[in-house]
Parts: sequence; structure tokens; C-alpha cells
Amino acid sequence: MGDDAGTAASGGGDGRPEHGASATGGGLRRRRRRRRLWLASGVVVVLAAGAVGVGWAVYAKLNGNITADEAAAAELARYEKERPTSLVRGAQNVLLIGSDSRSGDGNARYGRDSGTERSDTTILLHLAAGRDSATAVSLPRDLMVKVPGCHRPDGSRTEPVFEQFNYAFEAGGSACSIRTVEKLTGIRIDHHVVVDFQGFKEMVDALDGVEVCLRKPVDDKDAELKLPAGRVTLDGEQALGYVRARKSLGDGSDTDRMDRQQRFLGALVNKVQSNDVLLNPVKLYPVLDAATSSLTTDPDLASLRGLYDLVRGLRGIPTERVQFLTVPRESYTGDANRDQLVQPDAEKLFTRLRTDEPVAIAASSRDSEGASAIPGEPGDADSPAPTFSGNTAAEDICG
Repeated sequence: MGDDAGTAASGGGDGRPEHGASATGGGLRRRRRRRRLWLASGVVVVLAAGAVGVGWAVYAKLNGNITADEAAAAELARYEKERPTSLVRGAQNVLLIGSDSRSGDGNARYGRDSGTERSDTTILLHLAAGRDSATAVSLPRDLMVKVPGCHRPDGSRTEPVFEQFNYAFEAGGSACSIRTVEKLTGIRIDHHVVVDFQGFKEMVDALDGVEVCLRKPVDDKDAELKLPAGRVTLDGEQALGYVRARKSLGDGSDTDRMDRQQRFLGALVNKVQSNDVLLNPVKLYPVLDAATSSLTTDPDLASLRGLYDLVRGLRGIPTERVQFLTVPRESYTGDANRDQLVQPDAEKLFTRLRTDEPVAIAASSRDSEGASAIPGEPGDADSPAPTFSGNTAAEDICG
């Protein structure tokens, strides 16, 4: 998994384009026991609010923080006939989009605002119909895909193009990303959530930091990150640098960075659900406020009730059934700096998600070129239940 073990989804912002959300806008060990499931920072804290109860005024304030992505809903409705249908009643697929926008409060320091934005992190979250498992699949930003023609904020329309995946968010915001994922996977996206740099940082700070484990010291000037080896509690700024860094952590690949983001998300889950946060109103409110303020979601999720309804059935899922993996990928034949799907492995994964079949994962090793490798590859014709490379939320951060 690289030189460190930690993980996350960053990402929604201040300005909203016409056709979908854009970014313009230590030391507790993980306990291997059944516990409540909290899968993304915004979703995590909403269920916490439902658990402890909040006054009406506070509820109204938090409820009003969430931005509804009405433009994306309208754009998706325009293409409803071409979208895949849901095959299993009760199963849910949520696209979590982390934006790399430099626009908006606090984001300019991360680079020049060119007036566009791309999805720095994208995770397809599948919630099983029986709510007995949850699978989070990272989609590489550099994955070469067919991006459909999409409407831009200025009303113009892009042409269909074969491009790297994060171009879709730049071309047409969240609606374009959703349509691209649906065409790639054949999976119906039921909901989406967009978070930006600033929202991610504020969420981590509201939690008084999140613990990760570093196997080597980190000194990355580009990421403004200098950390010792071992267990380290990161504040919001450090956490953002940690999940975005490529040059000084691991092998420098985007795949390694996604592994790190996934592990950080697991650590975030454990921190949020700790009694120290959930049972302490003084600590809980800033977490709720930061999380809801950072979210742009589809209209059905754009309320505390909507988010609560999505996750209320997940409380009994054991952490070993909360799984993180990256879609099977390899270097693109036309450009070693880009990715392409490994087939038929990727299609086997997509089929299992579409039909709500269990997805089995195993810890990966890393070969000399950085590709994931595990015993019994998904493409093994003798394996009726393919196994994919990944990790679970039950794993110890220093394991």
C-alpha cells in the first residue's frame, strides 16, 4: 500500500455552474468489532445528529447548510432515457466527488484559479440492499474514458471525447461526471455528494484531527507537509496535504494516493463514531456544522432527513464489511502516465455491483511497476467469486 497507511475523500465549493455542482464553488487502535457505519464525512455526522438529537433551531441551521444541486438534477433528467436502470430494489449507489477547485474561500492557496475544476477524487459507493455491506470503489482521475457531450455553465456544449476521467467534471460538473460513470460501469447513480478543499479541512479540524500511521518521515514542500514517522494526528491542513501528496509518499502514483485516501477515510470513520465526539455536544456541533456546510448533494439528499434516511439502515454493518478498493486498472497503452481498465476484471466488478452480489477483497502487494497484485486474480476463470485488491475499515492503521 506504499510507505504509509492512512486515507480520504476531499472535495464541493462556493460557486455552482449551471449544469451541476462544481468546486467553484493519538493513538487508539481500530477495534475489530461490529459498529455503526459512517461512510463519508457529511453522511457520517448526519446520522450522529439523529442519534443524539438536536434542537429545532440547530436542526434548521444545519439543514440549511446543505446545498441542493438542482442544476445537475435537471441535466440528468434531460438524459433519463439513456441512463441505466436500477436492477436491485433497495441497493444504493452514491458518487462521492472531491473537487480540486482553487476558487472559493481558502482554496486559492492551492494553485491558480483557471476558472475550471476537475474531480481530484471520485469514489463510487455501493450500499447493499440488505445493508450488510458497503463497498467504496475509487475511480482514478487519469483513467481514460469516453466522456459524453455535456453542457457547460455558459450554455455551450462539449463534444463527446475520449479523455481522462477528471475532465468530465471540468466539462460539465457533477452531471457530466455521473453520466460518464454510468456509461463506463452500467451502474445507475442514485445520489451524489460534492466536497471541496476547504470543506474537507474544516471537517478534520472540527474533529480535532484524524490519526494516521506513517512508516517513514514526510518532508514535502509542495504539499507543505513535514511529519515524523509513526502514529500522527493530522489537522485539517496536514490532512489535505497528506491525501493529495504524490511526490513524497509511496511510489508517487495516483493509485498509491488512492490507497492512502481510502485508509484515511477509514480512520475518519473511526474518529467520528467515537463516543468522545458523538456524546459531547460541544464537540459534535462544530463537526455537524462543518460537514453540512461543505456538502453539495442531489436534491433528495439535500437535508438532514434525506441523509439520515440514506444511512439509517447501516448501523449494524461490521467494519470488516466496509470495503475500499480501486477499480482494476493498468497503464494506458497510449500513454504510460494515464490509466485504462483491466478487462475482464473491471467488468466483473461492475457486474457484481450492478446485481448487488458480494465483492470479496484481499490485501494487495505492489509489484515493481506499482500495479496491484494479489493471489487469485479477478480474471481467473476458475474463480466463481473473483477477489479484488483492497482493504477494510477494520484494519489497524499501522497494520
